[in-house]
Amino acid sequence: MADDKKKTGVPDSKTINMSEDWEKEYWKKKFDVSGQALAGAVKAVGKSAAKVGKYLKDKK
Repeated sequence: MADDKKKTGVPDSKTINMSEDWEKEYWKKKFDVSGQALAGAVKAVGKSAAKVGKYLKDKK
C-alpha cells in the first residue's frame, strides 16, 4: 500500500527520504540549507539524518 500523501507530519527522524517533496522541505528548514546543499550532503554521507546534520554543520 502506498503512503497517504495527505498525511505529511514529522518524517522519520533517522533518515532523509529525498523522493518526498514534503520531507525534503522539512529537512531543509531543520538544517537551514538549500535543496542543493541537502542533496549534496545526502549524496556525500548517505540518508542518515545524524550524518547529514554533522556534515552540514562541519561545512559551515
